[in-house]
Amino acid sequence: MNLYLDIIIRSVSVYFFMVIALRIFGKRELSQLNSADIVLILLISNSVQNAMVGSDTSLEGGIIAAFVLFLTNFILKKVIDKSPFIKELVVSKPQVLIHNGKIEFKTLAKLSITSDELDEAIREHGVENYKAVKLAMLEIDGNISIISGESALKQTHHKRKIHKTLNEL
Repeated sequence: MNLYLDIIIRSVSVYFFMVIALRIFGKRELSQLNSADIVLILLISNSVQNAMVGSDTSLEGGIIAAFVLFLTNFILKKVIDKSPFIKELVVSKPQVLIHNGKIEFKTLAKLSITSDELDEAIREHGVENYKAVKLAMLEIDGNISIISGESALKQTHHKRKIHKTLNEL
């Protein structure tokens, strides 16, 4: 097989593997990387490098692999925008944590958000307790949004801290 075609096929395969793996293992809070997450990403990038370029260590091979990754990402984003089915598979949805002062405990458990984390987010938004929260959402970027107040709604954002160890990744 042509060496560059081989790099293209390998790069696309690795890209889709990484998208699927991130979806399965729940790393939707990529804006909230901790040191263990950064180490994991560095190690993964090193481990899949040879899978993409094989024995080719040339400048052209590296540029082709990088270009294919950018192009594949661009195409996937276009497909996600046009296909609700693919969007459902790849993109997570915002999750309701509190609705009209009532905590969604099942959602918190499913998302591994502790009551301490939720309390911290509420306090950081200047709200005294969860009963005053109209709506608290875990957004797709990992932020916790809080809408509170009675007549004048107040909205703020809280970046969720990820407290995962290497064993949990």
